[in-house]
Amino acid sequence: MEKIVIIGAGQGGFQAAASLRQEGFEGQITLIGAEMGLPYQRPPLSKAFLKTGNADALNLRPQSYYDKNEITLLHAYVDRIDRGAKQVFAGDRSIPYDHLILAMGTRNLRPPIPGLERALDLRTLEDAQKLRDTLDRPMRCAVIGGGFIGLEFAAVARGLGHEVAVAEAAPRLMSRVISPEMSEQFRKLHEGLSTQLLLGNPVAQVTDDGITLANDSKIAADLVLLAAGVVPNTEVAEKAGLTVSNGIVVDRQLLTEDPSISSLGDCCAFPDPVSHKHIRLESVQAATDHARLIAKRLVQGSDAAYSAVPWFWSDQADKKLQIAGLAAPDDASVMRDDGAVFRFRGDFLCAVETVNDAKTHMKARRQLADGSVTRQDILSFHAGN
Repeated sequence: MEKIVIIGAGQGGFQAAASLRQEGFEGQITLIGAEMGLPYQRPPLSKAFLKTGNADALNLRPQSYYDKNEITLLHAYVDRIDRGAKQVFAGDRSIPYDHLILAMGTRNLRPPIPGLERALDLRTLEDAQKLRDTLDRPMRCAVIGGGFIGLEFAAVARGLGHEVAVAEAAPRLMSRVISPEMSEQFRKLHEGLSTQLLLGNPVAQVTDDGITLANDSKIAADLVLLAAGVVPNTEVAEKAGLTVSNGIVVDRQLLTEDPSISSLGDCCAFPDPVSHKHIRLESVQAATDHARLIAKRLVQGSDAAYSAVPWFWSDQADKKLQIAGLAAPDDASVMRDDGAVFRFRGDFLCAVETVNDAKTHMKARRQLADGSVTRQDILSFHAGN
């Protein structure tokens, strides 16, 4: 194998290139990204970057790293993949590959809301810079979506002195990823910051002077931020004939049905090692772990299956929410006296949610990796132990 091409220069794509070199791959590596500039971290865009504006601090590595490791960075949009000829086409370029890694990530979901073109996004560095420039004076901000990104932005904007209203169609915050008990803790946090929360009332229209909700109430705003979730970038894969179902479908080793194409990160759907159903994770941790596993398979011939315990985090004001494991919205939950929440699927622990409690979070990750933790075992999770 002489040529590996990676489409997507986010955290997962970068890690794939870096891990290939770490594993001893000596062939050509081409890393293709649609954005100009060096590969960078996305999580700080909704937090630290809005405060500091320091774009250089986001870079995963300096240019010298890519030069030293002979990783070719190509800024281009990929139009199509010719699987028969093993070539990637980007504009008037054709790039041959022996193996192709699809790490194309996601883009913002755009619900069918009239006037949505007036809203700002927070997905790319360019989006974040535009948003930061807009916040150069006192603003009334309306956020569409009460998930991680929307709430992280809301906390930062309140800290900078702006008025903020968050409109969430679901009846509680972050309902797709955390328990009702943890949602309630963060409802109290944001209301304590004087953020207006509009729950269970979808946005019906974005206007020149704010948003209109489904119940016809109007929220005045100078700035509207769209943070209603994301969708995977799968169009190029689908056009190439690869199977797509809520992501590019891969097996336990992150291979598509084409043995010359792997996929990783937010754009791929892989078998959950617990339920064995295909899932898609929007997680830096998953993307980097995927990349390392693919590199080992390509260079060392490893036949290991992906089995890492998922974990996630969100920094909102002075609270760090950490989630170990993966729970469905209807999984049972038990809250400990200190606010930690344990999620159960049947009798077995499937996730643990904590706030400002790294010890419990790390212990939960170890326990979940071991497997078969039951409701009775919850007694061993004592605060501070």
